[in-house]
Amino acid sequence: MDRRRIRWRRVPTCVSAIAVGVCTAMLLAGCATPASHAAVPLPVLHREDMLWLERVSFGLDTETVADYRRLGRERFLDTQLHPHVASLPAPVAAQVAAFEVTHADPAPWLADLNARRKALNAMSDGPDKEQARKTLNDHGNKLAYEAIRRDMLRAVYSPAQLQEQMVWFWLNHFSVYQYKADLRWLVGDYEERAIRPHVFGHFKDLVLATLEHPAMLEYLDNYQNAVGHINENYARELMELHTLGVTGGYSQQDVQNLARVLTGVGVNAGDAPRLKPELQRLYRRSGAFEFNPARHDFGGKTLLGHSIEGKGFGEVEDAVGLIVNQPACARFISRELAIYFVADNPPAPLVDRMAQTFMRTDGDIAAVLKNMFLSHEFDAALGEKFKDPMRFVVSAVRFAYDGRPIGNTRPMFNWLNGLGEAPYGRQTPDGYPLTELNWASSGQLSRRFEIARSIGAGNAGLFDPEDGSAAIAAGFPQLSNRLYFEAVEPFLVKRTKDALNRANSQQEWNTFLLSSPDFGYE
Repeated sequence: MDRRRIRWRRVPTCVSAIAVGVCTAMLLAGCATPASHAAVPLPVLHREDMLWLERVSFGLDTETVADYRRLGRERFLDTQLHPHVASLPAPVAAQVAAFEVTHADPAPWLADLNARRKALNAMSDGPDKEQARKTLNDHGNKLAYEAIRRDMLRAVYSPAQLQEQMVWFWLNHFSVYQYKADLRWLVGDYEERAIRPHVFGHFKDLVLATLEHPAMLEYLDNYQNAVGHINENYARELMELHTLGVTGGYSQQDVQNLARVLTGVGVNAGDAPRLKPELQRLYRRSGAFEFNPARHDFGGKTLLGHSIEGKGFGEVEDAVGLIVNQPACARFISRELAIYFVADNPPAPLVDRMAQTFMRTDGDIAAVLKNMFLSHEFDAALGEKFKDPMRFVVSAVRFAYDGRPIGNTRPMFNWLNGLGEAPYGRQTPDGYPLTELNWASSGQLSRRFEIARSIGAGNAGLFDPEDGSAAIAAGFPQLSNRLYFEAVEPFLVKRTKDALNRANSQQEWNTFLLSSPDFGYE
């Protein structure tokens, strides 16, 4: 018996009478045979093509399907791995350009924040002080939410779909929590400058970019790490969560020595420190990032069996280079990518080949991804991967509105929050889980059904401008459209088609489709 049928029979039918019918319809067929990697335009789209395309993107829309048909698989993948500047639809681009966070600069922002806090602390207790505190907090919340809005709009509308998936993946891998310290003022710049430019580059550059960003240094407390006052928090997570994995072969002594390497790496939004002449040449500053040699431990260190010479920030670069060149790092990162894109328990031979590519190319992320996306193991797993909340929500909006610009991302954020995967909302540094076990409970499925009904039965508030101005008239989406008949309907399993045929209205039909496992798996 197909294991997915076993899984869905275990789901409690607890949503409503309609949901019972949907749960009955929520049964997928077995995996189809792997698709060939033809690099010529495809005259006919097959089920394997659409499932492959759903994995590489955040879900189907007319433009993405047309590009795939025109280019074929390998050429389409090459355009995604090496994207040009992605142009958003004009109304969406205008929204993004209007965000304050789009013009972020952490150094003056943090300096202004410190000045406002100083003035706040000098105020006498009372209503004025409470209002000033609220105004300050509201500003931080606004900036963090603008960062989330920008990410969601790009995920829905950017033609560089794989880039947006990788931004989401690396933001989760190098996770930060917006409600700690000053991170609400920093998360937008963290995504824009530390993550986005490096998603397809060399892994070492990505690690260093996150290491040098104030958001990471504040979140994992390295701004407190100084000679004589060692803080091991970031050093431990850098090895355990970011590079080597918990079984990566390092010791507690390695963690301690890496923490010593990282002394002096911190945040400064004010004036440069006064340093002795011999230390001034070692001082580094970029925006709000600072390496202060007066806070650095220059003593000799041994990391992963190698000596690290005391020379200031050069030690950090040497240490990161040493760590990311470990076979354990290549395997850990390759497996994390394969868990996200291929299977909850990815095939070991695929992970091995990806790790070999990682080592051979000096951590070239694009090369590792290409190896994975064009593998026979990837093809064999099509139709088996359960969408995490982000993929589910974004793919539903992409498919339902098919390029039509929405004016309000608040419903999407609320859905993700309700499903437990709000951007920048993971309090612990391990990031959100990547496997189905964490997202397929009866409560989760009930919430997904309600989201499907919100989208299928009306505009779900997505077209009500966030500034409170007059709403744009928008009824429920017509999902039985050309995109549906071209890329979805031919590949639905019989039980889903039967459930759709029992729908009593277009709205109910929409709900059944978006809550079906044909839509929930890719």
